[in-house]
Amino acid sequence: MPSLFSPLTLGDLSLRNRIVLPPLTRCRSEQPGNIPGEMMVEYYRQRASAGLMITEGTQIEPRGQGYAWTPGIHSEAQIAGWKKVTEAVHQQGATIFCQLWHVGRVSHNALQPGNEAPVAPSAIAADNVRVFIETGPGTGMLTAPSEPRELTTCEVKEIVALYRRAAENAKAAGFDGVELHAANGYLINQFISAQTNFRTDEYGGSAEKRLRFLREVVQAVSAVFGSHRVGVRFAPLFSSTDEERVYLGLVERDPHATYIHAAQLLNTLEVGYLSIAEADWDNSPAMPESFRIALRDTFRSPIIYSGRYTAEKAQQMLEKGWGDLFGFGRSFIANPDLPARIRSGYALNAVDHASLYGGGEKGYTDYPFYPS
Repeated sequence: MPSLFSPLTLGDLSLRNRIVLPPLTRCRSEQPGNIPGEMMVEYYRQRASAGLMITEGTQIEPRGQGYAWTPGIHSEAQIAGWKKVTEAVHQQGATIFCQLWHVGRVSHNALQPGNEAPVAPSAIAADNVRVFIETGPGTGMLTAPSEPRELTTCEVKEIVALYRRAAENAKAAGFDGVELHAANGYLINQFISAQTNFRTDEYGGSAEKRLRFLREVVQAVSAVFGSHRVGVRFAPLFSSTDEERVYLGLVERDPHATYIHAAQLLNTLEVGYLSIAEADWDNSPAMPESFRIALRDTFRSPIIYSGRYTAEKAQQMLEKGWGDLFGFGRSFIANPDLPARIRSGYALNAVDHASLYGGGEKGYTDYPFYPS
């Protein structure tokens, strides 16, 4: 019976355990330029005992930014900054993927080049979500997203090309692969959802057409890394009310049908893994077992689950065969040596919620390792 410390083959990569550092936005890039600096190098180096590391969301172009101080992968300075990160974690024997991110409509004019409107599949503003804009050096505020404008068909194809360029930049920076952020109501998710995509061209209408953007982006980045070094992240939200489904932009009337259809596509495209982010707030709706079983039957490559997982819950999922790798978000933030703590049964540090986003070393690189 496999355990969290059993090795796993991911395409042509060998992972030393099943514990994942999932993508975690921390808003600590250096300014100006949204550049990974030495503080980020140390943050990732500290957590390099994970079997697989996935970076925080990393914007593929300036229009892809929805929060202040998040890093990019579209400038030479950003590539150089990330290269220091990958070198540091590779020295620890770790495997690291870059999460490619475009927020689409979940942005504000203040974050857009020339203060222009954010771009989206359709000109529909995002509700029940806030973005974070800078109001001064090191200070900012939460605000509602701005009204987006609809992308032309030509512009959609240009963004597909930008994803490929971002993958090329990630490869130049030394990453082992890339993950596509297709969750949480951001751009790829906006194309997938019938509630945010009202296009009448080849990228809108039927489920197949709404998945076309995802398919083309997967093919574009696979041409750079090979499909087995590409992962995709979804966040299906199963809820009894539309209001809850809209909370993170996950506005699917039938999430089971939508994401099993998407998983079938990704299985055909032979991507390396599928990552499922579960709802993780208090009293959040549970993911149905029927969906987990259907996903396992549909998708043949490894599946990652994350969202308030404990080692015990992850082991149960592993034994049932529903998942292969497990992300531990807040636990990994507060415990840079998390795999060792899990293996030895050591107590975990508590996360400091006040320092999750923005700031300096406090609540970022100063969490203690377990005493040796």
